[in-house]
Amino acid sequence: MNARRIWVAGHRGMVGSAIARQLEKRGDIVLKVDRGVVDLRNQIAIELWLKQNRPDAVIFAAAKVGGIGANSAFPADLFMTISPSSRM
Repeated sequence: MNARRIWVAGHRGMVGSAIARQLEKRGDIVLKVDRGVVDLRNQIAIELWLKQNRPDAVIFAAAKVGGIGANSAFPADLFMTISPSSRM
């Protein structure tokens, strides 16, 4: 079996890190990029990174989290951060 190049966006989070470990165990090449390199809220930056790195697959496990306290204190922030329509 040939190793596949798979980008796991969110590789440092709980879900993304578990996915990355499993992919590496089975021999896939996991592409990891920090948010300082590619801002996942910036479509142009994502497209450029994809063209340069050409992964075979992408797993999007990235998220903005803050817990119950943050959700209560800043109820609209999560939606505004992840919603593409909020940046039009």
